[in-house]
Amino acid sequence: MLEIRKHYVFDENQHPIAVQIAIADFEHIEEILEDFGLVKLMEATEDSERLSKVDALAYYRSLKEQHVDS
Repeated sequence: MLEIRKHYVFDENQHPIAVQIAIADFEHIEEILEDFGLVKLMEATEDSERLSKVDALAYYRSLKEQHVDS
């Protein structure tokens, strides 16, 4: 299990409002989520339309770039 070092941020009433994590932890979480999304994308295609890993990754990156551009 990934150990995430976190620091809570509180408002003036001591209610937690945010969490700070190290950039390395964030990047690791982001990589895990992207890998999971890629696997789900590959599983979602029909057998006759199955993409190779390289093609699926290229397609996934194009979707990510479209999302960032918008």
